[in-house]
Amino acid sequence: VQLQASGGGLVQAGDSLRLSCAASGRTFSSYAMGWFRQAPGKEREFVATISRSGGRTHYADSVKGRFTISRDNAKNTVYLQMNSLKPEDTAVYYCAAETSLERYDYWGQGTLVTVSS
Repeated sequence: VQLQASGGGLVQAGDSLRLSCAASGRTFSSYAMGWFRQAPGKEREFVATISRSGGRTHYADSVKGRFTISRDNAKNTVYLQMNSLKPEDTAVYYCAAETSLERYDYWGQGTLVTVSS
């Protein structure tokens, strides 16, 4: 599966953004999907994940209550709605498909989110 992330940009603290990740192929609904991010000079970190049906989600503590992951299997797309953005949310955001438990083998190219204070 090929993944294409989009929706990043430059916003101010407190603003919102919605990231999208479009997947190619007919097997999108067979993968749990995740969002990760990597800030400058830091390691990549987990942000959120959603089950194949969309019925279960899980978030990093740092984004819980502010970010919402969702998916539309008919459109082969997973979303990350980011509200109340903070400067520390600045990072390149990646979407990924989970091929086995906590293993992500397919990655999008990343989309940059910059939050100014």
